[in-house]
Amino acid sequence: MYKPLGNFILLVLMSSSAFSDNLYRYKNDVGGTVVDWHVPAEYAGRGYEVLNAQGEVVEVVPRQLSAEELQNKDLVERLQQDAEVERARLAEWDKFLLLRYSSVEDIDAAQERALRELKIRLSILASNQRVSRSRLESLLARVADTERRGDAPLEQDVDAIAALRTEIASTGRAIEEREAQVLEVTQGYRQDRDRFEQLQDVVLLRRSLSRDQGTTPAID
Repeated sequence: MYKPLGNFILLVLMSSSAFSDNLYRYKNDVGGTVVDWHVPAEYAGRGYEVLNAQGEVVEVVPRQLSAEELQNKDLVERLQQDAEVERARLAEWDKFLLLRYSSVEDIDAAQERALRELKIRLSILASNQRVSRSRLESLLARVADTERRGDAPLEQDVDAIAALRTEIASTGRAIEEREAQVLEVTQGYRQDRDRFEQLQDVVLLRRSLSRDQGTTPAID
């Protein structure tokens, strides 16, 4: 058994099928991702992905349909279309990762740069909001003193208070949006990292097999 990276499972069956052009990725009974030189019959009906030598998805095989479902031509056509859309999406994602990055460290560095920029913007927004709140507190205190003296507050102070409250609320929404972006960027890079590791694992698997068997597997 090939030692996986993280929770990614790679199984090697030392047989004649180990030298086919493609590998296959499927889910096992416990939800783990398995890459193997064939798909066991008990898992094939659930659907699987076909990978080339670089670990890129070249085909998505949908789940097996029941006899009743096969009678529904619209369902069959929709599933076929969905499988092709998913294949294209994964293929584009894989190609992007392989062109953009050469290691997981590159992905980590890109994530750090992206998060650094977002955190700088967050810091600026938070600073602006603190300044606005300080000005608002000063104006509210001045208006309160004026009213305690029995005088009406200045119109310009009332307008400034309304404007500051609007500005603080707007800045608060901008901060929430930036915080949501931080979570989105973090999740996106985590997914890219996991996917890239899977691609690298497939390449390493083929190299390991080639060394062990003294045979070079076919490369697409």
